[in-house]
Amino acid sequence: MATPTETRNVETSALDELTETLGEHAHWVLRAAFAAVFVFHGVDKLAAPGGFAEMMGLPLAVAVLVALAETAAGALVLVGGFGVDWATRLAGLLAIPVMLGAIAMVHWPRWSFVPAPEQGFPMGGMEFQVTLIAIAAYLLAKGDQL
Repeated sequence: MATPTETRNVETSALDELTETLGEHAHWVLRAAFAAVFVFHGVDKLAAPGGFAEMMGLPLAVAVLVALAETAAGALVLVGGFGVDWATRLAGLLAIPVMLGAIAMVHWPRWSFVPAPEQGFPMGGMEFQVTLIAIAAYLLAKGDQL
């Protein structure tokens, strides 16, 4: 019969193995969330680039580049999850200027992401975009060493 100490060691060992296995794959949570945001918004803009360009006062070519950068950032962060370091870094690099543009053109100077149309912020503040920039900077800096 196992002593209480031996039982605890076996339980701890099993827990350690489980957390180690989960930890090895935890990067997919971050990748999936990042990809979902960027692919959704990029594809949405690609579906009607003229409308996006008009709404933002951008030339059509710039609107298409923004949409492509968003879509590519989302797709590349998923590709990077399979050990393609440059894809993870490029995803971060593509996302940063897009989010800086969103802040400059739509969300500045309000912080809270909650829309406030009566205050001139129908799309909310920059809180979410700053968070995405932080994640993108992390992806750019760390690559596949998440």
